[in-house]
Amino acid sequence: MRKLLSSLFALAVASVTAVSVHAQEVKGDAKAAEQKVAMCIGCHGIKGYQASFPEIYKVPMISGQNAKYIASSLYAYQKGERKHPTMKGIAASLTDQDIADIAAYYEQHGKTQAPAPAATAPDAKVAELLKKGACVSCHGENFSQPIDPSYPKIAGQHKDYLFVALKSYKTENLSTWGRSNGVMGGIAKQYSNNELKALSAYVGSLDTELKTVPQSKFR
Repeated sequence: MRKLLSSLFALAVASVTAVSVHAQEVKGDAKAAEQKVAMCIGCHGIKGYQASFPEIYKVPMISGQNAKYIASSLYAYQKGERKHPTMKGIAASLTDQDIADIAAYYEQHGKTQAPAPAATAPDAKVAELLKKGACVSCHGENFSQPIDPSYPKIAGQHKDYLFVALKSYKTENLSTWGRSNGVMGGIAKQYSNNELKALSAYVGSLDTELKTVPQSKFR
């Protein structure tokens, strides 16, 4: 297991380096993104909004998320590494500058200067599951301070979204659903769906910096 996690970590570092180099080529302008986020608001700007594919779950909170993670996610949809049809279509319409601007916008959107969230200790079963996946080694202290900004803050994210996202890394050979990522795929496949649900419930219960900030398409 230790050898597997070491290999996955090495792959993660290589992947982050590639994304970081690409992201550094374009500087995001949060102000410019105010005219580009209408397509995002329809889902991510409505509190409690639920997606219905491939099952019903709350769309993720992205206000306050790391810009580099938002950018890397959009590129993953562009390249087909993430296969959600709606997000793939939206990402395909974006230029590199659009992605950089939107990522910068949501990183600062609704952001406060409050201290980083504190974590509540998990029960013994969940603690073992977290240890098995070495989750803190990438997502950082309290799951809100990832070791690289290309990784997401996950503390307090909607538990049903976290569960669906984790399951998607186990999904293969489907044209419209699933995520292809060597690191997360190797980790997620270690768990049963019930174990993923337990992990998601714990992480989703934590204090968070993430928000859904209500917005209107009509400004």
